[in-house]
Amino acid sequence: MPRRKNLQNTFKLEGVLDDQPSVKKSRRKPISTEQLAAIEPITENQKKVFSAWEEGKNVILHGCAGTGKTFVALYLALREVLNPETPYEKIYIVRSLVPTREIGFLPGDHEDKSYLYQIPYKNMVKYMFEMPDDNAFEFLYDNLRSQESISFWSTSFIRGTTFDNAILIIDEFSNLNFHELDSMITRVGNDTRIMFCGDYTQSDLVKSNERTGVLDFMRICATMEEFETVEFDINDIVRSGLVRSYLISKLNLGL
Repeated sequence: MPRRKNLQNTFKLEGVLDDQPSVKKSRRKPISTEQLAAIEPITENQKKVFSAWEEGKNVILHGCAGTGKTFVALYLALREVLNPETPYEKIYIVRSLVPTREIGFLPGDHEDKSYLYQIPYKNMVKYMFEMPDDNAFEFLYDNLRSQESISFWSTSFIRGTTFDNAILIIDEFSNLNFHELDSMITRVGNDTRIMFCGDYTQSDLVKSNERTGVLDFMRICATMEEFETVEFDINDIVRSGLVRSYLISKLNLGL
């Protein structure tokens, strides 16, 4: 993940373009940019993502595991949504709930099942904020949801929806086929931006036409001036030395 500065609240809020509409009403909420920690990119490709986002681009982050793709996307989105001077009111984290096609065996209703998939984001946000005590950290993600800064959606409920004044994070997008990806991007409404995060080599799609559909989608976006695609490699791994060593050995063996 990107480096977190020791100084509190020193991160300059950027990414608001001159031609974007101003916000007419205050959206100040209990958890705001005042608690948001100062975080910097620590690899060259993370820097590319920060720069592209601040230029107003939509982004596709794909490549090696453990490179901070989702962490960077969520931090940049929070920086915008918690700033009442931007037009963005909410983050929608969207992902498939059936990466192993066995979601039906999990107990509970849709909310119970979806919460299991939100655990990574709950852990991520703890590194993004300065909070007064452990209890505040523990309930941080739930409080961000309660104040409607973050919402989690399954791809199953996206069709027919238009997202305005929002930032969409399509996580694990490599587990979506072309039709699903097409449905995602065509949900974008006014004053809304979108980020795709994933690793094509970790796709759970088994049909060859589904896997190639992901590449077709990326090729389309690569021709659009609104998008910037950033590919992360071994040099961007920040999760741990073990992950880096494993992936290097895996590549060396051609697996």
